[in-house]
Amino acid sequence: MGVDFVCEKRPAMGSRGMVVTNHPLASAAAAECLLAGGNAIDAAVTALFALSVVEPMMVGPLGGGLAHIRLADGSHRVIDTLGTAPRKARPDMYEPVSTELAKRRDTKGRANEFGPLAVAVPGALAGWCLALDKYGTMPLAEAVAPAIRYAATGFRATSYLADCVSDMAPHLANDPTYAAIFLPGGAPLAAGTRVVRADMAASLRLIAEQGPAALYDGPLGHALVAYMEANGGLIDAQDLATYRPIERAPVVGTYRGYEIVGPPPPSSAGVHVTQMLNLLEPYDLAKMGFGSADATHLLAEVMRIAFADRAVATADPAFVDVPVARIISKDYAATRGRDLKLDRTQEWGPGLAAGESANTTHVTVADAFGNIVASTQTLNGVFGACVAVPGTGLAANDYMHNFDPHPGNALSIAPGKRVYTSMAPTIVKRDGKPVFALGLPGGLRIFPSAMQAIVNLIDHGMSAQEAVEAPRIWTEGGVLELEPGIAETVAEELARRGHRIQRVKRIAGGMGCVRFEQDGMLTGAACWRADGTPVAVSGGLARPGVRFTV
Repeated sequence: MGVDFVCEKRPAMGSRGMVVTNHPLASAAAAECLLAGGNAIDAAVTALFALSVVEPMMVGPLGGGLAHIRLADGSHRVIDTLGTAPRKARPDMYEPVSTELAKRRDTKGRANEFGPLAVAVPGALAGWCLALDKYGTMPLAEAVAPAIRYAATGFRATSYLADCVSDMAPHLANDPTYAAIFLPGGAPLAAGTRVVRADMAASLRLIAEQGPAALYDGPLGHALVAYMEANGGLIDAQDLATYRPIERAPVVGTYRGYEIVGPPPPSSAGVHVTQMLNLLEPYDLAKMGFGSADATHLLAEVMRIAFADRAVATADPAFVDVPVARIISKDYAATRGRDLKLDRTQEWGPGLAAGESANTTHVTVADAFGNIVASTQTLNGVFGACVAVPGTGLAANDYMHNFDPHPGNALSIAPGKRVYTSMAPTIVKRDGKPVFALGLPGGLRIFPSAMQAIVNLIDHGMSAQEAVEAPRIWTEGGVLELEPGIAETVAEELARRGHRIQRVKRIAGGMGCVRFEQDGMLTGAACWRADGTPVAVSGGLARPGVRFTV
């Protein structure tokens, strides 16, 4: 039994490079980089700077994220640029208003979500520059050039940007920079409006000239610290000067003969995607069929188990001992999976003793040399803390909202602690060779959605386009969310098994996937949930020695 759905977009195919980002202009900038001879790392960094301009509600130099890099020599590393709590931060700095799971992060006045107290020490710029300097081939000025061009000459707002502005208009109205740009005449800008960001262009030029020092020990950092001091924020010059990106080894699991390579803690993805796949491995999902009641029920149950363990186990490993090896082991999955029932749902507690926002962006790039980048980056909330640092045009993150405002827990605030994340930039291999790379935005829904795409590709034999666009499910706290493409008959059967069904328009965000075909071609796919656009590179330069003569 399956679910029929029609893909809204079409894939791209090329032989010498592939770019998938969540905005066509960012994809164009990254493709331009590949065509100029750059590698996947150059192109990914170029795309992220461009996205900071054309997708300003999702990403920027004052944000953070993860970049999963697979180099041509086959080695992997994850560059962690997640935000950290300022050194003046305290576990009790906010006043929580609820202990309910769905409202646990809510605080009085939403101080951890909007305004200067919501801003964590930013890591994005440091990480982008580190990746480019260490693994790229192009100078920073070239990577930033397209973003400067878009900011200085303008770009047309998409419906996606216009909708985000409309949704956040009451908060954007409180910031003079945002109000002037995105609320012209007091009304949210319309799709098609030309957006010019002269202030941001100037900041990007500083970055091109001075590198990360422009922020961490230079004029952009001075502006950020001055804003913090004047408005009750906590970030100071020492926070910026001491911030460092961290290169981490990935988590590696296996599923039906494939290697699943994902990010380690403080990301949930590598650990819990592997855990969920281990729990699913004994079942013949292909025979059950995509979208069947049995297959959907199993997906929901393994998500619940993973979230129960995540609550006590996933946090900054510098502060919390995360039992990675145990969680990803087949033995642990066998122990947890003994109680799985096909005919009914259950309440799941953690099997371990010990414990974020949907508004993000993702870039997936592969080049002709064998390098791959899957990078998920964010400001956390839409437009971050909904404040731009005066005079710079740079959007401040609201990463402090990812911490538990209740003291004494694994995810509680501590000075210098990194936020945890659900980001899932994942590369899947077989016999040591990459088969596909993918990732997406979507907060807590990211890694369960990545897991579903992996199941779609491996178990259900879907194409890359089908895998990213397929209807998704998500569950936590007893409610099972279903996208419209899940059949109503399946929803009714799941309800009979005890699931509390909630129909939603969209689960998580726009996924980008690059598939490595057996004939050496690359397929790129982006889904309907964002402005995702794949751009392929083929062809190449003339054969050496060729001359034109009359």
